[in-house]
Amino acid sequence: MQKLLNHWLAPRTTVMNKDDFQNINRIPIGVVEPHKHLLTIPHGNKLLYKVMRTEDLIKSISGSYLHFNRVDSYNDPHDGEQLLKDLTINLKSTFIKARDYSLADYYNQSRARTYACCFSIENSDYIWRSYGNGGKKGKVCLVLEFGKLRSMLNEIFENAKIVLEYNGKRLRQMFSINYGLIKYINWKEHRANDNFMQNPIIYSYLKDKKDFSIEKEVRITLSAFGFGQTVMDGNELILPKHLHMNFDFGFSIGNGVLHEILHSPDCDAEFLHAELKRFNIFKK
Repeated sequence: MQKLLNHWLAPRTTVMNKDDFQNINRIPIGVVEPHKHLLTIPHGNKLLYKVMRTEDLIKSISGSYLHFNRVDSYNDPHDGEQLLKDLTINLKSTFIKARDYSLADYYNQSRARTYACCFSIENSDYIWRSYGNGGKKGKVCLVLEFGKLRSMLNEIFENAKIVLEYNGKRLRQMFSINYGLIKYINWKEHRANDNFMQNPIIYSYLKDKKDFSIEKEVRITLSAFGFGQTVMDGNELILPKHLHMNFDFGFSIGNGVLHEILHSPDCDAEFLHAELKRFNIFKK
Protein backbone atom coordinates (compact mmCIF):
# COMPACT_ATOMS: atom_id res chain seq x y z
CA MET A 1 0.00 0.00 0.00
CA GLN A 2 1.22 3.44 -0.90
CA LYS A 3 0.59 6.33 1.44
CA LEU A 4 1.02 10.09 1.46
CA LEU A 5 2.11 11.05 4.94
CA ASN A 6 2.16 14.32 6.87
CA HIS A 7 5.95 14.68 7.04
CA TRP A 8 8.77 16.50 5.29
CA LEU A 9 10.13 15.53 1.91
CA ALA A 10 12.45 12.55 1.89
CA PRO A 11 15.63 11.60 -0.02
CA ARG A 12 15.47 11.38 -3.79
CA THR A 13 15.12 8.33 -5.99
CA THR A 14 16.37 7.75 -9.52
CA VAL A 15 14.46 8.15 -12.78
CA MET A 16 14.96 6.57 -16.20
CA ASN A 17 13.93 9.01 -18.91
CA LYS A 18 12.92 7.89 -22.40
CA ASP A 19 15.86 9.85 -23.80
CA ASP A 20 18.51 8.93 -21.24
CA PHE A 21 19.05 8.31 -17.54
CA GLN A 22 18.33 11.33 -15.42
CA ASN A 23 18.34 12.27 -11.76
CA ILE A 24 14.90 12.77 -10.25
CA ASN A 25 15.74 16.48 -10.05
CA ARG A 26 14.49 16.51 -13.65
CA ILE A 27 11.11 15.13 -12.56
CA PRO A 28 8.86 17.83 -11.05
CA ILE A 29 7.83 17.69 -7.43
CA GLY A 30 4.06 17.53 -6.99
CA VAL A 31 2.43 20.97 -6.85
CA VAL A 32 -0.95 22.47 -6.01
CA GLU A 33 -3.62 22.74 -8.72
CA PRO A 34 -1.35 23.11 -11.76
CA HIS A 35 -4.30 22.40 -14.07
CA LYS A 36 -7.13 24.33 -12.41
CA HIS A 37 -7.47 26.52 -15.51
CA LEU A 38 -8.44 23.38 -17.46
CA LEU A 39 -11.06 22.14 -14.99
CA THR A 40 -14.46 23.25 -13.72
CA ILE A 41 -14.16 24.03 -10.01
CA PRO A 42 -17.29 23.85 -7.80
CA HIS A 43 -18.35 26.83 -5.68
CA GLY A 44 -16.58 26.94 -2.35
CA ASN A 45 -19.75 26.48 -0.28
CA LYS A 46 -20.89 23.46 -2.28
CA LEU A 47 -21.50 20.41 -0.10
CA LEU A 48 -19.98 17.10 -1.18
CA TYR A 49 -21.34 13.66 -0.32
CA LYS A 50 -19.34 10.46 -0.09
CA VAL A 51 -21.06 7.15 0.70
CA MET A 52 -18.97 4.27 1.99
CA ARG A 53 -19.12 1.18 4.15
CA THR A 54 -19.20 1.92 7.86
CA GLU A 55 -16.16 -0.29 8.40
CA ASP A 56 -14.18 1.65 5.80
CA LEU A 57 -14.98 4.94 7.50
CA ILE A 58 -13.66 3.63 10.80
CA LYS A 59 -10.48 2.43 9.08
CA SER A 60 -10.03 5.86 7.52
CA ILE A 61 -10.51 7.63 10.85
CA SER A 62 -8.17 5.22 12.60
CA GLY A 63 -5.52 5.59 9.92
CA SER A 64 -6.15 9.32 9.35
CA TYR A 65 -6.47 9.09 5.58
CA LEU A 66 -8.57 9.71 2.50
CA HIS A 67 -8.66 6.72 0.16
CA PHE A 68 -7.72 7.22 -3.51
CA ASN A 69 -8.08 4.67 -6.32
CA ARG A 70 -5.86 4.60 -9.37
CA VAL A 71 -8.19 5.66 -12.20
CA ASP A 72 -7.42 2.63 -14.35
CA SER A 73 -8.59 0.32 -11.54
CA TYR A 74 -12.24 1.50 -11.39
CA ASN A 75 -15.15 -0.64 -12.57
CA ASP A 76 -15.55 1.78 -15.46
CA PRO A 77 -12.88 0.42 -17.85
CA HIS A 78 -12.61 3.83 -19.55
CA ASP A 79 -12.04 5.93 -16.43
CA GLY A 80 -9.14 8.27 -17.18
CA GLU A 81 -8.58 6.70 -20.60
CA GLN A 82 -7.93 8.70 -23.77
CA LEU A 83 -11.03 8.93 -25.93
CA LEU A 84 -11.61 6.57 -28.84
CA LYS A 85 -11.85 9.48 -31.29
CA ASP A 86 -8.51 10.81 -29.99
CA LEU A 87 -6.67 7.50 -30.15
CA THR A 88 -5.93 7.37 -33.89
CA ILE A 89 -4.01 10.62 -33.99
CA ASN A 90 -2.42 9.94 -30.59
CA LEU A 91 -1.00 6.67 -31.91
CA LYS A 92 0.50 8.45 -34.93
CA SER A 93 2.05 11.24 -32.87
CA THR A 94 5.53 10.39 -31.58
CA PHE A 95 8.33 12.29 -29.85
CA ILE A 96 11.35 13.59 -31.74
CA LYS A 97 13.86 11.90 -29.44
CA ALA A 98 11.75 8.77 -28.89
CA ARG A 99 10.16 7.71 -32.18
CA ASP A 100 8.96 4.42 -30.69
CA TYR A 101 7.04 6.28 -27.98
CA SER A 102 3.68 7.73 -29.02
CA LEU A 103 1.40 10.27 -27.46
CA ALA A 104 -0.99 7.38 -26.80
CA ASP A 105 1.77 5.68 -24.76
CA TYR A 106 2.26 8.88 -22.81
CA TYR A 107 -1.47 9.11 -22.01
CA ASN A 108 -1.55 5.46 -20.92
CA GLN A 109 1.43 5.96 -18.64
CA SER A 110 -0.05 9.13 -17.18
CA ARG A 111 -3.33 7.29 -16.53
CA ALA A 112 -1.44 4.63 -14.56
CA ARG A 113 0.01 7.44 -12.39
CA THR A 114 -3.26 9.19 -11.61
CA TYR A 115 -5.50 8.59 -8.58
CA ALA A 116 -8.94 9.89 -7.68
CA CYS A 117 -11.09 10.37 -4.58
CA CYS A 118 -14.70 10.81 -5.69
CA PHE A 119 -17.71 12.67 -4.27
CA SER A 120 -21.17 13.72 -5.44
CA ILE A 121 -22.72 17.18 -5.29
CA GLU A 122 -26.10 15.57 -4.53
CA ASN A 123 -27.23 13.44 -1.61
CA SER A 124 -29.21 11.20 -3.96
CA ASP A 125 -30.83 7.81 -3.73
CA TYR A 126 -28.45 6.75 -6.50
CA ILE A 127 -25.25 7.20 -4.48
CA TRP A 128 -26.76 5.44 -1.45
CA ARG A 129 -27.84 2.55 -3.67
CA SER A 130 -24.64 2.29 -5.69
CA TYR A 131 -21.82 2.82 -3.21
CA GLY A 132 -20.71 1.37 0.10
CA ASN A 133 -22.13 -2.07 -0.60
CA GLY A 134 -20.82 -5.34 0.79
CA GLY A 135 -20.21 -4.34 4.39
CA LYS A 136 -21.63 -5.94 7.53
CA LYS A 137 -22.29 -2.69 9.40
CA GLY A 138 -24.29 -0.75 6.80
CA LYS A 139 -23.40 2.53 5.13
CA VAL A 140 -22.39 6.05 6.09
CA CYS A 141 -22.11 9.29 4.15
CA LEU A 142 -19.55 12.02 4.77
CA VAL A 143 -20.86 15.55 4.17
CA LEU A 144 -18.02 17.98 3.47
CA GLU A 145 -17.78 21.61 2.37
CA PHE A 146 -15.78 21.77 -0.84
CA GLY A 147 -14.03 25.11 -0.37
CA LYS A 148 -12.80 24.26 3.11
CA LEU A 149 -11.75 20.76 2.06
CA ARG A 150 -9.80 22.23 -0.84
CA SER A 151 -8.07 24.74 1.44
CA MET A 152 -7.20 22.08 4.00
CA LEU A 153 -5.62 19.73 1.48
CA ASN A 154 -3.85 22.50 -0.41
CA GLU A 155 -2.28 23.77 2.78
CA ILE A 156 -0.71 20.36 3.32
CA PHE A 157 0.77 20.43 -0.18
CA GLU A 158 1.82 24.07 -0.11
CA ASN A 159 3.68 23.67 3.16
CA ALA A 160 5.51 20.60 1.81
CA LYS A 161 4.24 18.49 4.70
CA ILE A 162 3.84 15.23 2.77
CA VAL A 163 6.12 12.58 1.41
CA LEU A 164 5.48 9.45 -0.55
CA GLU A 165 5.82 6.21 1.39
CA TYR A 166 6.23 2.98 -0.54
CA ASN A 167 6.87 -0.41 1.07
CA GLY A 168 8.12 1.29 4.20
CA LYS A 169 10.47 3.65 2.33
CA ARG A 170 9.97 7.37 1.90
CA LEU A 171 10.34 8.81 -1.58
CA ARG A 172 10.28 12.27 -3.03
CA GLN A 173 6.65 13.49 -3.26
CA MET A 174 5.80 13.52 -6.98
CA PHE A 175 2.00 13.92 -7.01
CA SER A 176 0.14 17.09 -7.94
CA ILE A 177 -3.36 17.74 -6.62
CA ASN A 178 -6.30 18.98 -8.70
CA TYR A 179 -10.05 19.36 -8.21
CA GLY A 180 -12.96 19.49 -10.62
CA LEU A 181 -16.45 18.55 -11.70
CA ILE A 182 -16.72 15.64 -14.09
CA LYS A 183 -17.74 16.63 -17.62
CA TYR A 184 -20.21 14.13 -19.08
CA ILE A 185 -19.88 13.35 -22.77
CA ASN A 186 -20.67 10.66 -25.33
CA TRP A 187 -17.46 8.74 -24.66
CA LYS A 188 -17.44 6.80 -27.94
CA GLU A 189 -18.19 9.80 -30.15
CA HIS A 190 -16.58 12.77 -28.42
CA ARG A 191 -13.23 14.07 -29.64
CA ALA A 192 -11.07 16.27 -27.43
CA ASN A 193 -7.95 16.70 -29.58
CA ASP A 194 -9.53 18.13 -32.74
CA ASN A 195 -7.88 21.54 -32.17
CA PHE A 196 -4.91 20.69 -29.93
CA MET A 197 -3.54 17.83 -27.90
CA GLN A 198 -4.99 17.52 -24.41
CA ASN A 199 -3.21 17.59 -21.10
CA PRO A 200 -3.62 14.02 -19.74
CA ILE A 201 -5.45 15.32 -16.65
CA ILE A 202 -8.44 16.15 -18.88
CA TYR A 203 -9.19 12.48 -19.47
CA SER A 204 -9.60 11.89 -15.74
CA TYR A 205 -12.44 14.42 -15.71
CA LEU A 206 -14.42 13.04 -18.70
CA LYS A 207 -17.02 10.27 -18.30
CA ASP A 208 -19.78 8.80 -20.41
CA LYS A 209 -23.00 10.79 -20.12
CA LYS A 210 -25.35 7.85 -20.60
CA ASP A 211 -23.87 5.67 -17.88
CA PHE A 212 -22.57 8.15 -15.32
CA SER A 213 -24.21 11.59 -15.49
CA ILE A 214 -26.55 10.60 -12.65
CA GLU A 215 -23.54 10.54 -10.31
CA LYS A 216 -22.95 14.33 -10.53
CA GLU A 217 -19.38 13.69 -9.54
CA VAL A 218 -16.65 15.90 -8.19
CA ARG A 219 -13.24 14.38 -7.86
CA ILE A 220 -9.88 15.14 -6.36
CA THR A 221 -6.98 13.78 -8.38
CA LEU A 222 -3.39 13.08 -7.48
CA SER A 223 -1.25 12.72 -10.59
CA ALA A 224 2.45 12.17 -11.21
CA PHE A 225 4.58 13.32 -14.14
CA GLY A 226 3.80 11.15 -17.17
CA PHE A 227 7.25 10.63 -18.65
CA GLY A 228 10.04 8.31 -17.55
CA GLN A 229 10.30 5.38 -15.18
CA THR A 230 11.04 5.82 -11.49
CA VAL A 231 13.55 3.29 -10.19
CA MET A 232 13.95 2.19 -6.57
CA ASP A 233 16.67 -0.27 -5.51
CA GLY A 234 17.38 -1.02 -9.14
CA ASN A 235 13.79 -1.92 -10.00
CA GLU A 236 11.07 0.06 -11.70
CA LEU A 237 8.59 1.49 -9.22
CA ILE A 238 5.14 0.14 -10.13
CA LEU A 239 2.47 2.23 -8.47
CA PRO A 240 -0.24 0.27 -6.61
CA LYS A 241 -3.98 0.47 -7.26
CA HIS A 242 -4.71 2.39 -4.06
CA LEU A 243 -3.18 5.33 -2.24
CA HIS A 244 -3.86 6.93 1.15
CA MET A 245 -3.50 10.65 1.74
CA ASN A 246 -3.20 12.05 5.23
CA PHE A 247 -6.50 13.45 6.52
CA ASP A 248 -7.18 14.38 10.14
CA PHE A 249 -10.90 13.78 10.72
CA GLY A 250 -10.91 15.48 14.11
CA PHE A 251 -9.27 18.60 12.71
CA SER A 252 -11.65 18.57 9.74
CA ILE A 253 -14.58 18.86 12.15
CA GLY A 254 -13.00 21.71 14.07
CA ASN A 255 -12.37 23.80 10.96
CA GLY A 256 -15.75 23.10 9.38
CA VAL A 257 -14.60 20.83 6.56
CA LEU A 258 -16.63 17.84 7.75
CA HIS A 259 -20.20 18.97 8.42
CA GLU A 260 -21.78 15.69 9.44
CA ILE A 261 -21.84 11.92 9.07
CA LEU A 262 -25.11 10.41 7.89
CA HIS A 263 -25.95 6.73 8.05
CA SER A 264 -28.29 4.30 6.29
CA PRO A 265 -31.31 2.69 8.01
CA ASP A 266 -29.51 -0.66 8.07
CA CYS A 267 -26.36 0.81 9.63
CA ASP A 268 -25.23 -0.67 12.93
CA ALA A 269 -25.73 2.64 14.70
CA GLU A 270 -24.56 1.34 18.05
CA PHE A 271 -21.26 0.19 16.55
CA LEU A 272 -20.86 3.45 14.63
CA HIS A 273 -21.59 5.60 17.67
CA ALA A 274 -19.15 3.64 19.84
CA GLU A 275 -16.36 3.88 17.27
CA LEU A 276 -16.87 7.59 16.67
CA LYS A 277 -16.87 8.19 20.39
CA ARG A 278 -13.62 6.24 20.69
CA PHE A 279 -11.99 8.65 18.25
CA ASN A 280 -13.76 11.74 19.60
CA ILE A 281 -15.69 12.15 16.35
CA PHE A 282 -19.25 13.45 16.39
CA LYS A 283 -22.21 11.92 14.55
CA LYS A 284 -25.40 13.82 13.78
